[in-house]
Amino acid sequence: MIQLLYGVIFAEMALILALLFKTPLRKLVIMALDRVKRGRGFLLFLALMIDRLHHYIRELRQLRKTMEAAKKQTRGLDDGKTGTNTEDVKALGEEVATLRSKVKKLEAECEAKGKQAKASEEEAVAIRKQS
Repeated sequence: MIQLLYGVIFAEMALILALLFKTPLRKLVIMALDRVKRGRGFLLFLALMIDRLHHYIRELRQLRKTMEAAKKQTRGLDDGKTGTNTEDVKALGEEVATLRSKVKKLEAECEAKGKQAKASEEEAVAIRKQS
């Protein structure tokens, strides 16, 4: 009886190892498990363990596919951003240069108006003194 138990345990271990690693044997085992789950039965404990393992492996495979799709999408977005980013930087650099020249021009105008205002004040003070 113990030999039968050990045989079942070793068969279960072999099946679990076959499901853990991505090999052509794994595909065959998964297909066989699908067929077995449809109508034929086997030991309850083994069935439950294998069923859960099969479920988790399928879920893991789906998660990996979605992760790969998300990685590809982010790579595409990063590539798109780096291409437009340099263009944006150039455009912003040109805009900064034009704004700096406008600021210098306005500062010069402000100084000229300030000098003109001072001269007008001095002239007004001089006219008041004369009166």
